[in-house]
Amino acid sequence: MADDPDKPSLSERFTRLVLKADTSEKKDDDYPTTVEGLEEAVARADDKERLIGLIAAPVAGGIGLLVSQSMAAHGTTKAASSTAQVLALSLLVLAAAMLASAWFRKRLYLGIAMCLWGLSIFNLHFWGFGVPYLLFGAWYLVRAYRLQQKLKLAQGDDGSRAPRTGGAARPARPSKRYTPPVTGPAKPTKAPKPSTET
Repeated sequence: MADDPDKPSLSERFTRLVLKADTSEKKDDDYPTTVEGLEEAVARADDKERLIGLIAAPVAGGIGLLVSQSMAAHGTTKAASSTAQVLALSLLVLAAAMLASAWFRKRLYLGIAMCLWGLSIFNLHFWGFGVPYLLFGAWYLVRAYRLQQKLKLAQGDDGSRAPRTGGAARPARPSKRYTPPVTGPAKPTKAPKPSTET
């Protein structure tokens, strides 16, 4: 402290580490702001999401084979070995679904496949393999939900699409709750009754 007076103390560094920074200093999330950009983001996963999926899918296939071989080695009956074969097939199908979803940049399907694969391994008591896939799958699903909500807000509360730049605006649709105007003469107002006090 004596050498560098501008260096923050240990308590200040700990406070900065533990407490959240001011929201005004935080950078806004990297979602696009225009309707066209949001539609593109909803339809296709970005490069980071695709890379995570392309790495996680082959790892999931390898783990599935190891788990099924381990279960087949510990199973002494014929039923146990057939169960291990079915398990290996289902885990490989989910890993292939992960790979296809990541290849074609389908965020929602990738999140669902990762969650299902992680839940399957988690239920087999291989928690160390299941938890990361559950977390990443939930991350994909949350990102898909947030992008969909941002797109709805950008398009308007009624869900009608905002006109693109350079396109013609749509005419307003009439309301379905149409009440026809009253035709004919208006009713005359009644005169007040005279009071009959004695």
